[in-house]
Amino acid sequence: MKHYKSLSELHRGNGFPPPENPLFSIYQCNGTCSLGDREFTSDFYMIGLKKIVSGVILYGRSRYDHESGSMVFFKPRQLIEMKNLHFEEDGFLIFIHEDFLNGHVLHTDIKKYHYFDYETNEALHLSPREEKTTWDLYRKIEEEYNNNPDEYSREIILATIDTMLKYAQRFYKRQFINRSEISSKTVTKFTEEIDKYVASGLLGVKGSPSVQYIAERLHLSPGYLTDILKQESGKTALEHIHIYLMSEAKNRLKGEDKSVSEIAYALGFENLSYFSRLFKKEVGISPNMFKKQLLN
Repeated sequence: MKHYKSLSELHRGNGFPPPENPLFSIYQCNGTCSLGDREFTSDFYMIGLKKIVSGVILYGRSRYDHESGSMVFFKPRQLIEMKNLHFEEDGFLIFIHEDFLNGHVLHTDIKKYHYFDYETNEALHLSPREEKTTWDLYRKIEEEYNNNPDEYSREIILATIDTMLKYAQRFYKRQFINRSEISSKTVTKFTEEIDKYVASGLLGVKGSPSVQYIAERLHLSPGYLTDILKQESGKTALEHIHIYLMSEAKNRLKGEDKSVSEIAYALGFENLSYFSRLFKKEVGISPNMFKKQLLN
């Protein structure tokens, strides 16, 4: 499997012109570009806009959903494979080495965009107006990239990339709304998976279910699952798990002759104080006070 440490190596290995900057590069596809036909990893963030007619994109061993006007986002050291890609028209690729972000606010902020962790059936499908906005931003990056570099070049490029990422976040929210029926089903399936987890006795064996576990059961990435739930209900995947477990805790405190600590451990909480804090946050009073009120 190929790992690209430098942009020069990536450009050379895929027949692209040499990069203008050792840590940042762009490439406009003319309907035929692809990153090899083999698995690879890299030290770069990658952003792409393509109208794909056919072919396969695998990201982290999962098939990437793509339709006309799709944007894709890849993070460093994630396994990527692209095979037999054919494009309807021009697209673009942006490569950002991790070191290009050093000392800039985007070094931290880029990690806040969950879509760099999206995997299956989760590409961003742009409307014509959104696609125009994205191309306008790319043209600004392209113009700066091809200018003679000066003290402002990196800042201008990163500021424009930051704007592109913010627009992508907005466009994803629009996509979630447009796919509200899918989102609603996801919320239901999420709860069903927790039901199955609890019913199977896994709480006492493996502890509380993780977002990663539920996401895998639903064939979604944790970030995408969280964003769907956040859009649909205003709460993250982890918050939904906590709400479910606190509801189960209230039920058991009412119906079982066990201490608060016994119920906490039975629900997968090894830290009693953490359980108590969550309970008070969701219920408004501590579990001990809740149980005391029941006895009275």
